[in-house]
Amino acid sequence: MAAYINRTVSLMSGDDPVGRGTSMAVGPMGDGQSLHDSSSLQIFIKAKKKINDIFVEIEDYVLDSVTYVQSLQRERSIVNSDDAAKVESYIAKAKGIRDVLTRNHMKVAFFGRTSNGKSTVINAMLHDKILPSGIGHTTHCFLQVEGSESGESYLVTEDSTEKQNVKSIGQLAHALCKEKLGENQLVHIYWPKDKCVLLRDDVVFVDSPGIDVSPNLDEWIDRYCQDADVFVLVANAESTLMLTEKNFFHKVSTRLSKPNIFILNNRWDASATEPEFLDQVRAQHMERAVDFLVKELKVCTQKEAHERIFFVSAREALQARLQEQKGLPAHSENKTITHPYSGGLADGFHNRYFEFQDFERKFEDCISKSAVRTKFQQHSQQGKLIVADVRTVMDRTYDRAQQLRTEKAESKKELHEKLNFTEQQLLLLTQEMKDKIRQMVEDVEQKVSKALSEEIRRLAVLVDEFSLPFHPEQLVLNGYKKELHVYVENGMGSNLRSRLSAALAMNIENSQREMTERMSVLLPADKKQVSLNVLSRREPFEILYRLNCENLCADFHEDLEFRFSWGLTSIISRFAGKKADSLALTNYTQRIPRDLLSPSDSLDVTHLKLPSNSTEDWTSIASRIAMASIGSQGTVGGLLVAGFMLKTVGWRVILVTGAIYGCIYLYERLTWTNKAKERQFKQQYINHTTKKLRQIVDLTSANCSHQVQQELSSTFARLCHLVDGATNDMDAEIKTLAKEIRQLEEAASSSKLLRNKANYITKELEIFDDVYFKLQN
Repeated sequence: MAAYINRTVSLMSGDDPVGRGTSMAVGPMGDGQSLHDSSSLQIFIKAKKKINDIFVEIEDYVLDSVTYVQSLQRERSIVNSDDAAKVESYIAKAKGIRDVLTRNHMKVAFFGRTSNGKSTVINAMLHDKILPSGIGHTTHCFLQVEGSESGESYLVTEDSTEKQNVKSIGQLAHALCKEKLGENQLVHIYWPKDKCVLLRDDVVFVDSPGIDVSPNLDEWIDRYCQDADVFVLVANAESTLMLTEKNFFHKVSTRLSKPNIFILNNRWDASATEPEFLDQVRAQHMERAVDFLVKELKVCTQKEAHERIFFVSAREALQARLQEQKGLPAHSENKTITHPYSGGLADGFHNRYFEFQDFERKFEDCISKSAVRTKFQQHSQQGKLIVADVRTVMDRTYDRAQQLRTEKAESKKELHEKLNFTEQQLLLLTQEMKDKIRQMVEDVEQKVSKALSEEIRRLAVLVDEFSLPFHPEQLVLNGYKKELHVYVENGMGSNLRSRLSAALAMNIENSQREMTERMSVLLPADKKQVSLNVLSRREPFEILYRLNCENLCADFHEDLEFRFSWGLTSIISRFAGKKADSLALTNYTQRIPRDLLSPSDSLDVTHLKLPSNSTEDWTSIASRIAMASIGSQGTVGGLLVAGFMLKTVGWRVILVTGAIYGCIYLYERLTWTNKAKERQFKQQYINHTTKKLRQIVDLTSANCSHQVQQELSSTFARLCHLVDGATNDMDAEIKTLAKEIRQLEEAASSSKLLRNKANYITKELEIFDDVYFKLQN
């Protein structure tokens, strides 16, 4: 009773009865104001605006993160699919929270037994008679009163979007009307916000049917109580709390964690008829209500329970406020009505009216704190979790980008060093291989020249081994020469190959293998096998010795005419040497008589040419001139010679000599067979071919060395091409790595910015918690 008197005195001493100027030291707001500058209900409005602004930032942050993650997932494997899916899932989650926040309001649900005055309490708080009220079972369905954004008043049923006149609520919701709705249905009543401060401050009232007329309490709780911030139990002060009321709130407390419950002992104006029992009855109701809240429901402390139990008359408060709207005083000082239902005001009206206002003030404070906590604390925590999860992804992305950047920078450095090393080694190897190829070419040229010279000296043996039948007939002889050309060419080629090819091929193969081994060191592992295939895929190298004897000996003309070895021409040839076929003294030419020549000599004229070298040759030249002069006188000369010989040696010697000479001539003539002609032909061929082959020794050796040079150079060129391809690949990879490093740097920078933005949003949410949750406790 003392607490009641003190509270009443404080209200009457000039304090704002509805708490509009109540001071709340809760710290600075996000918008530059303080909570103590606003009413309790305005705290919820400001908190709602602030949390909405924060979630706009969260949604933008998530969208930026998703765009960033998707770009990374398309271009580089920095973000795994799980992280990408997690970040993308927060788009719908952030949007869903924003949608819920825009619909969030402070919801107060009024429950109680039939005819306890629930609708009247709501009408009194709205300062107007909106909901149907009266004796008996009046409200048949759930009615939700909320502010109208458009400023017009209308209602909408649960199964329709059609706007109806508010006056029709008396038919739709009244239990005595035939067109009434079902008890589980909800009617939305929209009332202009400017007509009620509570509606303007985002408060929603839910009126319910009597909890004693329906067994569907569980369904009611699930449908209409889950998101309620404050429950107001409207009890009848003329009785006590009933089991029906207690059971309902026991069920509420099992579904909701410590619901905020106010108990209004309505119709307290009936106590004016029995003033002598007023204090005892009040104490009895207070004790039972406190025990119900503290001991049975355990939803508050003893002290908090005393602040949540009120003794009011909703009918009187409604009448007073209707009077105030008309500009009339709320009550008459001289009129005292003892009967509470006679339409007047009973004794103690001031106390009951001020207690109703005290209920409204504490109700506003409680619902604001409760709504801020129940509506926004969970969302604040969800926002922190969303931002924290996205920040974790950004941290992993940043670390991964930095790690990949470090790895790729190291790879780029190693690749650059390898490229420089490869290019330097290629230059050194190129010069070294050029020198090696030159040395090998010179060596091949010398070996081929030496071997070919030796084969030329052995040409007689090779020609002698040619066994094709010989015949001096010209047509047959032409075929014989062609076959001999082929035989000599093949034979010398075969001999050269047997002497040189194996060793040269081995040297070339060793050189190629050395090239390949040394060049493969400069190639990456995947191309080393390609370098080995350069040798394995080709046939063994073989030098081609192009002698071409047929063309080389095309000017060869054989001479198979019989010549007596002791004939005058042959004797002169022996004395004159290789040029004895034509002897001449200056410009004078003598023809030798046919009778001085041997019978086999078919040459008509032999030209003698006088040499002009040294004085030692003049003796032989003189004797030759003498013999020529003897022969030139015909018979006279012959007689002179014969006479001279007869006189000198005698006719017997001459006769014997002539007989021997004739026998020798006859012998040689008889032995001039095809065999002799073949030997003569081969000898002439050997002499001619030897001369021609010696002329092409240098050319052939140069040709062979050129083949070797081409083979080695082409092998080295192919290997160089592989190395050049590898260097080009390395250069392209360096450029690719440089581009990827730049992209990774940009990715790391972007993830760092997003991470910092997450820190900023988290800090905003922490400030929001400090302002609206911690400082209100």
